[in-house]
Amino acid sequence: MTNIVGTELLSRPPSPAWLRIMALVYDPFCWLGEIAGMKSRRRALLAEAHGRVVEIGAGTGLNVAHYPDRITELTLTEPVAAMRRKLSHRLQRHARAAQIVDAPAERLPLDDASADTVVSTLVLCTVDDPEAALREIARVLRPDGQLLFIEHVRASSRFLATCQDILDGPWRRFAGGCRCNRATVELMRACGFGVVAGDMVWRGMPPIVHPLIVGRATR
Repeated sequence: MTNIVGTELLSRPPSPAWLRIMALVYDPFCWLGEIAGMKSRRRALLAEAHGRVVEIGAGTGLNVAHYPDRITELTLTEPVAAMRRKLSHRLQRHARAAQIVDAPAERLPLDDASADTVVSTLVLCTVDDPEAALREIARVLRPDGQLLFIEHVRASSRFLATCQDILDGPWRRFAGGCRCNRATVELMRACGFGVVAGDMVWRGMPPIVHPLIVGRATR
């Protein structure tokens, strides 16, 4: 059974019309990247999820099929209505029980220390205030909780990093606010997380979003 809970957003998402289009084209656009390795990375990462799981920015639900049966509760937050509709359909398709929550990552309507696992895949690049989102994640995690993530990072190659900087504006408008050159791991550590992570190349996708980091963070 799927429940949808509404909360007030901190701010209106950019380009609502384009975000509705993105909900339709996101899965086909990512299709090659998924079969070229992202799907297996999702599966391996989410195998570590346990207890009460909260996924921020769940989008169209590409993680849904990979959650292990042992998790006790699944809450999926997503602030874009068109994405939530796709997400609801995917939950039904996989017969997965979950609660869908209309909320941005910067303002989670969840109790303190209420989650064992928070999941963020390709989300912290899109939020307007990543520090606020990370503070919220720290707040809702139990003391022994974990953040599982796959996130965009600034390229270590000077040439590719320069390309990310040059194309940041056009890519952000195209990709619903994605800032692929964000120093996400540094932000996590600055917000008090201990991070264990490895690099990944998002094959099958445009080069500026190739550099990814995959791992686990704890408070």
